[in-house]
Amino acid sequence: MTILVTGSAGFIGYHLSKKLLEANHQVIGVDNINDYYSTELKYARLEQLGVARVDAAIDGLECSSERYPNFKFIKIELADSDAVKQLFKKYTFDKVCHLAAQAGVRYSIENPEVYIQSNLVAFGHLLEAVRHNHVDHLVYASSSSVYGESQEVPFSVTQRVDHPISLYAATKKANELMAHTYSHLYEITTTGLRFFTVYGPWGRPDMAYYLFTKAILSDKPINVFNNGEMKRDFTYIDDIVEGVQRIIEQPIVNRECYKIYNIGNSRSEKLADFIETLEKHLGKKAKKNLLPMQPGDVSQTFADVSALQSDYGYSPNTTIDEGLKQFANWYLKTKMG
Repeated sequence: MTILVTGSAGFIGYHLSKKLLEANHQVIGVDNINDYYSTELKYARLEQLGVARVDAAIDGLECSSERYPNFKFIKIELADSDAVKQLFKKYTFDKVCHLAAQAGVRYSIENPEVYIQSNLVAFGHLLEAVRHNHVDHLVYASSSSVYGESQEVPFSVTQRVDHPISLYAATKKANELMAHTYSHLYEITTTGLRFFTVYGPWGRPDMAYYLFTKAILSDKPINVFNNGEMKRDFTYIDDIVEGVQRIIEQPIVNRECYKIYNIGNSRSEKLADFIETLEKHLGKKAKKNLLPMQPGDVSQTFADVSALQSDYGYSPNTTIDEGLKQFANWYLKTKMG
């Protein structure tokens, strides 16, 4: 298949692109390579995919891979309607996996405009492109943040999610509603995936485990919110990518036009235990700065993944001990901080 992966220089997008390329699919990767976090890390991910440095690339310029003949990367801004139209005019896609977005709960409180452009306007352009170019299936990233402060655990896709507590969460809920409308009006097949705290090698440096690692190794204190009592469904990147690949490659269950799934580890781990495991694999204790909850944060996430298990055979099996061991080894080896 020919598959468009948006956000291919991002954490999940990079890993998914690599997995799909190794399965011999044709992958067109796009990204705007913004500076929300280190562009050096984004370039390094692309280099792992065989694409030479593209920091000087002109928007819209196609870059070929020296490692994967079936991969091309294009730097574009999805909030630019004309750029999206040109992309779909040049290529015919069997599937689209939309992972590009402005991430970060706390950042959305300080920088709302970028979320509106990247998460709402861009998604609208992509839906229009999928509609007019007869793409078989649109798979897109939602987020566990849509559950807000729900006390019903584990979180189920049957729960109402009408009360997001950050703009980031609101944009992800809006994406689900936009996809539902397009599925209903135009019979476009869409699948939304509510990701739960993804971690692992080549991860996002704004994520807590990455920040913790950098600080611990530098003998600096780490900020531990809610005194370490928060609980998260930490999900290792390989489990996430395996699940997304199944959805892309397998026939759509019951040919339903609109689906939403949780994709997580189906375990809720206390942040304090997560830190202790990270300390073990770094071989160094953390200096902890215990702080209260931050605006927009939630006290717990916990995914019910039974629907994804039933429909696609999804089976996450990476413990935080094994996952953090892999991350720590990668970080200590590459120093990508």
